[in-house]
Amino acid sequence: MKKICVYAGSNLGNRESFSFQAKKLGRLFANNNIDLIYGGSKLGIMAEIANEVLKHGGNAIGIMPSGLFRGEIAHQGLSQFIETDSMHERKALMNEMSDGFIALPGGIGTFDELFEIICWAQIGIHNKPIGLLNVDNFYKPVLALLKHAVDEGFMNENTLSLIVVADDADELLALMENYAPPVMQNKWKQLDSK
Repeated sequence: MKKICVYAGSNLGNRESFSFQAKKLGRLFANNNIDLIYGGSKLGIMAEIANEVLKHGGNAIGIMPSGLFRGEIAHQGLSQFIETDSMHERKALMNEMSDGFIALPGGIGTFDELFEIICWAQIGIHNKPIGLLNVDNFYKPVLALLKHAVDEGFMNENTLSLIVVADDADELLALMENYAPPVMQNKWKQLDSK
């Protein structure tokens, strides 16, 4: 993997461990010549990883719709900054440019990007690894929700195999390097009975 897209909060969150693991991931990217693709903000966990990548000589590429410039405040010191016309264009470009995806702790925007990229993997738009950096069990409720959807018959169990999960940046990168996409079952169970 040469370029990884990271989804992360535009706030810092309430735990120092969120910033710690974001910075650790940034150092790992720089030391392993992995370019960071991210939302382009100079705020929050997003900025923590970008600043660490840059500090250690790596490349940080920000992609932001022009309508977000005022709210998120675009990072001015990136290796490359790409302006898009819409959020849809931003997400499509992130997918196109990236060899894999990692979600750090975040809010609605992070969840939106994470669930969309999982959905795209489920329906075959891509077969790239998707990692959750589960710092202090931040993603435990999300993983429980996904398992609940399986248990209630709305999702096949092998959909859970589209995601690799670790609570430490080193371990997560290693899992992603060894990722093999699962053979997906038919998403539409009613078609199996015909």
